[in-house]
Amino acid sequence: MERRSKIAYGLALAAAATLTLAGCSGGGTPDAGSTTAAGNDYGLVSAGTLTVCSDIPYPPFEFEGGDNGTGYTGFDIDMLGAIAKKLDLKLAVQDVGFDALQSGTTLASGTCDVGASAMTITDDRKKNIDFSDPYYDSLQSLLVKTDSGIKDINGLSGKNVGVQQGTTGESYAKEHAKGANLVQYPSDGELWPAIQAGQIDAILQDQPVNLEHEKADKSYKIVETYNTNESYGFAFQKGQKTALLKAVNGALKDLKDSGEYKKIYDTYFTAK
Repeated sequence: MERRSKIAYGLALAAAATLTLAGCSGGGTPDAGSTTAAGNDYGLVSAGTLTVCSDIPYPPFEFEGGDNGTGYTGFDIDMLGAIAKKLDLKLAVQDVGFDALQSGTTLASGTCDVGASAMTITDDRKKNIDFSDPYYDSLQSLLVKTDSGIKDINGLSGKNVGVQQGTTGESYAKEHAKGANLVQYPSDGELWPAIQAGQIDAILQDQPVNLEHEKADKSYKIVETYNTNESYGFAFQKGQKTALLKAVNGALKDLKDSGEYKKIYDTYFTAK
């Protein structure tokens, strides 16, 4: 009698364990696409939300406006909005300084999950941050007033040339704008008013951004572009966001394959 009771008790325990395991590995598992699962898998700053850091304004890549609930829009923001949707995540955007973002400081602090700020993939930056696959190819350019008499980079000697601190545009200007007085600004939000106020004679920065200024005011023009073989990537904390990086790359590929990437691209870069 005692032996039979122990056997029955053991069988009951085994059955309970089997049911528990079945519940864990079967229909009880959260959907891999759910925000809860995604938050756990990706180690997000805020569960269920893809938090993006960007230096704003930098049109057409990021600027105030839009109807996505973040308060910001632009090519970078729309791209990550589409990626977040594919990952079943909400989108949040924080405005941060570019220099701290490109150096990896902002990402290492845990302020956000991903950096998106028209950031060129470079070997120096790879030492401190991880990059997604490239999502945009860019040129550098020189913007001046139409009556400035400046025709190319060789005419910048003795001129005040505005550059954004910590950017590839600044690096290019240091190497090629011989005799120019380079004036550093934290973002395009200061560069554009500076040239309008006559504080600088030219802006050397990414071609799409200067093109926006040329479109906005016909008294300015791009006189030269420079092929620097630059590609932009989304940035992640070094060695800490492997799963999220893989997921973003997968979503980016899906957007390109489906044609959705081209639709977003054409919204901002097709000639109008």
